[in-house]
Amino acid sequence: MTAPCIICVAITGSLPRKADNPAVPISVSEQIESTQEAFEAGASIVHAHVRNPDETPSSDPEKFAALKEGVEKHCPGMIIQLSTGGRSGAGRERGGMLPLEPDMASLSVGSNNFPTRVYENPPDLVDWLAAEMLEHGVKPEVEAFDLSHILHAKGMADQGKLAGTPYVQFVMGVKNAMPADRDVFDFYVKTHARLFGADAPWCAAGIGASQIVLNEWAIAAGGHARTGLEDNVRLDKTTLAPSNAALVARTAEICARNERPVATWQQARAILGLRAP
Repeated sequence: MTAPCIICVAITGSLPRKADNPAVPISVSEQIESTQEAFEAGASIVHAHVRNPDETPSSDPEKFAALKEGVEKHCPGMIIQLSTGGRSGAGRERGGMLPLEPDMASLSVGSNNFPTRVYENPPDLVDWLAAEMLEHGVKPEVEAFDLSHILHAKGMADQGKLAGTPYVQFVMGVKNAMPADRDVFDFYVKTHARLFGADAPWCAAGIGASQIVLNEWAIAAGGHARTGLEDNVRLDKTTLAPSNAALVARTAEICARNERPVATWQQARAILGLRAP
C-alpha cells in the first residue's frame, strides 16, 4: 500500500493541563510553537482548541484568530481545523470562530456519553453548525463517537447539509462511549465504504492508551491518523510524551512500517478536496 497517510495533530484539547504533562501547549504562542514542531515532523492538519490563562477551555474567536494567524505564518500550507467541541462553550458559542474561515472544523453530529457527562449535540445545533460551515466554506470533519453518527453524516450529506463527501473520523477509547474494539472498527470501515465509496478518505483517533492502537489499525487499513497531546499525554505507561512532535514522529514511524508515505500538506489538501492556502 503506497497511498499517502494524512497525520492530524490535536495539540491541546480542552482537558489536559500542565500538571498532566508540562508539554501541553496552553497559550497561543505555545500552541503556535508546538504546531510548527509537529508540522516539521510530518503533521499536515492541526486540530486546535484554545484556552484561558488559567488553562480552562475557551471559545473566544479572538484567540482562535491569533492562533490561525500564527499557524498560517509559521506553517505555510498546513490545514487548520478548529474545534466546535462542547467542552469549550455552549450552544452557538461553539461556532463563533467559523466566520474566520478555517480550512476545516470538527462537527459532532450526535450525542453520547463521556466519562462524567453527556456530550450533547442536539439536532438543531448540529444543523446550525453545519449551515455555518457551508456559508463560510469550511469543510467539516465529522467526529463519529458511535455508528449512528456515521449514518447520520450520510443523511446530512444526502440532504445537502454537508458539502461533498463527508470526511469522517472514528473516535474510539472514550470512557462510556465506544471502546477500541477491533470488530467494531472493521465494521466502521466497511460501513463507511458502503455509504461513501471505497475511495472516500476517513480518519481514526484513539484516546489515551488507545491512541497508538488506532494509529496502527487506521494506517494499516488505508485510513488517516490523528495523534497529539489532546488525546494522550504519554508515549507509554511510564513515559510522558515530550511534545506533540514526538507523537507525530511515532505515527510517521507506523506509516513507514506499513509502507505508506506521510502526506505532505499539498497531498493532504488534494485528498480532502481543500482549496489552496
